[in-house]
Amino acid sequence: MEYQNCRPLAPLGEGLATEHQTMFENTLIPTIHRQNMSPDISLRDLQELIRKMYYVKDAARGAEATFLWFIEEVGELATTLREGSGEELQGEFADVLAWLATLANIKNVDLTEAIAKKYGTGCPGCGKLVCQCPEDEKP
Repeated sequence: MEYQNCRPLAPLGEGLATEHQTMFENTLIPTIHRQNMSPDISLRDLQELIRKMYYVKDAARGAEATFLWFIEEVGELATTLREGSGEELQGEFADVLAWLATLANIKNVDLTEAIAKKYGTGCPGCGKLVCQCPEDEKP
């Protein structure tokens, strides 16, 4: 994906950007890189990784502009579902999930908690572990 119309952020100085970088030095990112990005990364770990890599830029961009990037990635996924390879699909699913984590970070939503609360005990519509909702209903 090319980011053609992005404006550069202000240089990192005092405040949030510096605090954010210092706070996360030598934490999850180096650990994951040493492990060659284990395929067993949890949703919580992914959200934290995305926060550590991009939060300063994401917070400056804001939720509305970030949502537009998210939707662009969903569009790329839609195209790849129709005509892409398995490897391309993997990349697009990863991009969509990363941008969703970005939005959650900006809005201070813990995705692991949100998923557990809404789906942890079964379908939110019928309450069953295997959905029994009528076919014409959303779940």
